[in-house]
Amino acid sequence: MATPSIAASPPVSGTTPLPPSSSGSSGGSLSSTTGTTLAGNFQAFLTLLTTQLQNQNPLDPLDTNQFTQQLVEFASVEQQLKTNDSLSTLVSLQQTAQSTQALSFVGKNAVVKGDTTDLVNSQAAWELSIPSASNLTINITNSRGQTVFTGKFAVNAGNNQPFVWNGKSNDGTQNPDGQYKLTATATDSSGKSVGVSTEVVGTVSSVDLTQSPPLLTINGQSYTVNQIQSIVN
Repeated sequence: MATPSIAASPPVSGTTPLPPSSSGSSGGSLSSTTGTTLAGNFQAFLTLLTTQLQNQNPLDPLDTNQFTQQLVEFASVEQQLKTNDSLSTLVSLQQTAQSTQALSFVGKNAVVKGDTTDLVNSQAAWELSIPSASNLTINITNSRGQTVFTGKFAVNAGNNQPFVWNGKSNDGTQNPDGQYKLTATATDSSGKSVGVSTEVVGTVSSVDLTQSPPLLTINGQSYTVNQIQSIVN
């Protein structure tokens, strides 16, 4: 919001307009003052208002209601700007707290909602949450989208059920280390679809503080702090 200029405001009813002043006079517009906020220009405003009172028409004096309204409006704008400054400070503090929290996760093993993880030393792990006993179908694809493993399993209901893959395809071929995506679908005994959620466990390797909120890198993927489900040993 630009700093208003009192000189640009309509004259108060019943007063004699002030004559134009030179650039060095105290009656110049507020844009020429050194203050950068309304708080810094408040004294200039009062000076202009006092001068306006001194030059009012004695036959048509200043309306006190309008005089009070001008003061109230100016004070309201000033208060709003102070509120905005306070909110900016709170946002800055919140961003600092988020950065501090994110940095504390570096080097720790985190569980996050996701379906992509790294195969390291021929082992990749996911956690599955299944609401009811189901027939589960799992497909694992590599970074090129090629299916490298498919399996069917009978599973019970439960949260955070681990699924560990040794990196071998159905024909026994060992797949190289890298990123792999797991897709899980399930049906119950009546053939109805059952929703399955997948989570991955990985070490937080880095934090990008240039983003808001900060992004954590886990298994080569980026996550926010609120996506972390838990921290595990």
